[in-house]
Amino acid sequence: MNSVSEIFGSMVFGDSVMKERLPKNTYRQLKKTIEGGRELDPSIADVVANAMKDWAIEKGATHFTHWFQPMTGITAEKHDSFISPTSDGSVIMEFSGKELVRGEPDASSFPSGGLRATFEARGYTAWDPTSYAFVKDDTLYIPCAFFSYGGEALDKKTPLLRSMEAINKEALRILRLFGNTTTKRVVTTVGPEQEYFLVDKKLYDERKDLIFTGRTLFGAKPPKGQELDDHYFGTIKPRVKAFMAELDEELWKLGIYAKTEHNEVAPAQHELAPVFTTSNLATDHNQLTMELMKKVALRHGLVCLLHEKPFAGVNGSGKHNNWSISTDDGINLLDPGKSPRDNAQFLLFLCAVIKAVDEYQDLLRISVASAGNDHRLGANEAPPAIVSMFLGEELDAVLASIENDTAYDPHQAVRMSMGVAALPAIPKDNTDRNRTSPFAFTGNKFEFRMLGSTLNIACPNIMLNTMVAEELQQFADRLEGAADFGEALSALIKKTVKEHRRIIFNGNGYDDAWQVEAEKRGLLNLKTMPDALPYYISDKNIHLFTKHNIYTKTEMHARYEIQLENYSKVLNIEALTMVDMARKDFLPAAEAYSKDLAKTAALKKELGVDTALEKEMVEKLSRLAACIYKKADGLEAALLGAKEHTEPLDNARYYQAVVFSAMQELRACVDELEVITAKKYWPVPSYGDMLFSV
Repeated sequence: MNSVSEIFGSMVFGDSVMKERLPKNTYRQLKKTIEGGRELDPSIADVVANAMKDWAIEKGATHFTHWFQPMTGITAEKHDSFISPTSDGSVIMEFSGKELVRGEPDASSFPSGGLRATFEARGYTAWDPTSYAFVKDDTLYIPCAFFSYGGEALDKKTPLLRSMEAINKEALRILRLFGNTTTKRVVTTVGPEQEYFLVDKKLYDERKDLIFTGRTLFGAKPPKGQELDDHYFGTIKPRVKAFMAELDEELWKLGIYAKTEHNEVAPAQHELAPVFTTSNLATDHNQLTMELMKKVALRHGLVCLLHEKPFAGVNGSGKHNNWSISTDDGINLLDPGKSPRDNAQFLLFLCAVIKAVDEYQDLLRISVASAGNDHRLGANEAPPAIVSMFLGEELDAVLASIENDTAYDPHQAVRMSMGVAALPAIPKDNTDRNRTSPFAFTGNKFEFRMLGSTLNIACPNIMLNTMVAEELQQFADRLEGAADFGEALSALIKKTVKEHRRIIFNGNGYDDAWQVEAEKRGLLNLKTMPDALPYYISDKNIHLFTKHNIYTKTEMHARYEIQLENYSKVLNIEALTMVDMARKDFLPAAEAYSKDLAKTAALKKELGVDTALEKEMVEKLSRLAACIYKKADGLEAALLGAKEHTEPLDNARYYQAVVFSAMQELRACVDELEVITAKKYWPVPSYGDMLFSV
């Protein structure tokens, strides 16, 4: 492998490449668009396109694609070659500014939530110059927004870019009040930690449930799971290390800041964490990371599982969204500094986040809602479904002193001694980390820990950016007209802390007492996706998004319907898969084992040997087979009943209450059967096989 510095960003049409290949005036104009959020000058598109094409061809590209993120949760692409015919029957390689700036994929087959009729096929992609183009698999990828013929956003990137503009506008207003005249742009930055499982490809191919749904729908608990905590941060196995090494190289080529990798808590589970970058780039990079994880794994005879809960009984996979606010001149607006009590600017931005999380806790819960994440939230590896904030001892003490008008006694810097002379004394952080908190302050950022591993991070960051922009706007409106800025600022901070303290909780989020306490505080406990989604289209939330031009009311209702329909479709596919496996795999296994036991019993009877064991085993197998047969019929009947519930929310609630319960009943019978069935008869790899074979 070449050195990291040589390969990093080598397949990206980034700043250094643009500076080298574009005319100076064109480069300056494009930089104004990228860094200043200004509208792209159409006159430079042809120049940029030609330079981009020449560079891509040198990198081996023969095609280009507009790469976008429809509301499927994954990315989409349509490839076109650079070739253009000539009069003599040969071809030349061409790529115009028009082809760079705009594309026209068929929009009719993507989810639209009623925004489009099936026969209305036209949709457009528009180049997003704030996310660099790159070459992958002999194709030039051009990151794009995706919208309909009527101008409605059909993707996740467009509202994310809108939300970034909203928070930039309002944050600049606040900075100007503090006398900052040099900052030109404020951006939100994200570092998404990605958890995943690796299983052997041969074993994966024998599990229809993994193939069709991404998770195991059946599986008895193995003798050993994660009880000994011996996998977490343990030695990385050679096969996994080889996968990680190749993955790093592929990510680095695309300019993705892959930095940290380690074993996670569950057997066969791992994590990758990148360095922070802007929300837009981080979203694109995370989508690429998930794609490359799957591709690289296959080259090592592995399959990467990104489902939130691929195995019952062990930790599921999340994606921690580390979110902060920074300026273009290097100031982290969520950095408390050495004396947070005296850092009024930090305190105001902190109060904006506190107020936002309290008032829009429903939106944060909705932003992570999915059928898969329902299995994970509230379990021991994930925060509860109740949204709360962790600030830690020092910041909590600061806010208490503000709220109560009392003196604040700052903690002196503490250095921890290990009691061993050879070990260095280590500065002690101002606060511990709370791994049960859904939204925890971790020094100069907030770690939003509720995200599921498959989630497109655009969703929670749209919510965060927009709701904080709203609070900053309210603060700016109040402070800009104040006769005495300092007095008004102090009063605003105190008022905000007092009115929204209920959202701050520094204790154990797993404790049952917290659910009781949270209810007393008036916090929401939305345990499932059907519980959460109706809040999305409340008057309060529609007002928020339409006010800041993130979504139209129509776009919000479309997304509401898409998510509900997707939830029902996921459970429908899982249920059908369960019925199929029960009838075609597990019932025949029970019959085959029973048949051989009966033969053994007959032989033993001829020899005058006691056959009580075989008789008891056959009776158990027969009872469980009958249970599976009955429960499979019951699940099929539940699926038929879903057709009577045509309204999306009613349908989703039916799947959650009726279909999912029937699925659990069928699973219980099958898992009990697995425990007593000889291995050679069991038709699929066991949990033990999959979790400990890599």
